[in-house]
Amino acid sequence: MYIHELKNWPNFFWDQKSISDRLIQVRHQQGRLIGGMESIGFHLREETILQVLTRDVVKSSEIEGEILDQSLVRSSIARRLGMDIAGLDSVDRNIEGVVEMTLDATQKFDQPLTKERLFDWHSALFPTGRSGFSKIRFGAWRPGPVQVVSGKMGKEIVHFEAPPAEHVDREIEYFLHWINHDKTIDLVLKAAIAHLWFVTIHPFEDGNGRIGRAIADLILARSESSSHRFYSLSSQIQIERKNYYTILEETQKGNLDITYWIEWFFGCLERAIGSALSSFEVILTKARFWESLAETTLNDRQRKIINRILDGFEGKLTTSKWAKMTKCSQDTAYRDILDLLNRGILTKNSEGGRSTSYSLVIPPNFNLQ
Repeated sequence: MYIHELKNWPNFFWDQKSISDRLIQVRHQQGRLIGGMESIGFHLREETILQVLTRDVVKSSEIEGEILDQSLVRSSIARRLGMDIAGLDSVDRNIEGVVEMTLDATQKFDQPLTKERLFDWHSALFPTGRSGFSKIRFGAWRPGPVQVVSGKMGKEIVHFEAPPAEHVDREIEYFLHWINHDKTIDLVLKAAIAHLWFVTIHPFEDGNGRIGRAIADLILARSESSSHRFYSLSSQIQIERKNYYTILEETQKGNLDITYWIEWFFGCLERAIGSALSSFEVILTKARFWESLAETTLNDRQRKIINRILDGFEGKLTTSKWAKMTKCSQDTAYRDILDLLNRGILTKNSEGGRSTSYSLVIPPNFNLQ
């Protein structure tokens, strides 16, 4: 028996004492991250938001087995947010659709979630009316039963069976009323419940996972009263997707006590924010480094290579690598390097000859990770 078949569905309950400490910790981390990010310059903050939204779109699709071109996703988001990014690429309709849904959820978090909005998201995800090679009903509830299965044909394992199609509209109406009108629980807790509840109803033929994560992002944005995304829950779920599917299946086959699911969701969110906080330290370090060079004139090639080093350049920086990365001649690369050596920005490593390599001179008290 699945939880949606239980008599008291969907009256979820949980151990408040068990989750309270985790909720306080998540809220504390949210505050630290948002406060820190709001303190940095506009351009750094804008770049961080672009990176996070790009990662969110790519990873949410990756969880479902769809691989999107990261540079095209980035271009689509930058264009829609009005960011002045050089060399924006043209983007196909499939990517535009996923981006449309993500931005609608995160940028318009304060608007009610309605059936029409869900239909619009679903239509955006499947602009051709197909999922892979299969034709699906898009922008409307599924017309029949649906199961989540794995395994080879003839040896399929049924992980979950959704409520009957004729119940979907009623189930969603109740769900949306709760989303939009219930003010009794913390919004981070609400995000955890909403994701589980939506994917259990499974109202569409495909795309339920991505839309369920978009709903969680919308409610998390409400919890922060901000459209600025500084962490990616989808990226963390993608890292932990095996546990995600296992816990989801166990919860959907259990009773209406969803304490274990909430604890896992909070932990996943905590790790997503923790990862963002680590990245924030790197961003701050980069900002401080560039501030130290504020009065220094550098060409675009030099700025590009310094940024690569600050981002964690792997291996040794040589003249030939410089030339390859900046698409210039060896002579030009050497002149760029010599200029930085003379200014004390680069230093020559101990090995010489053809293996000569260079390192960035890090000012005291800097902690580049």
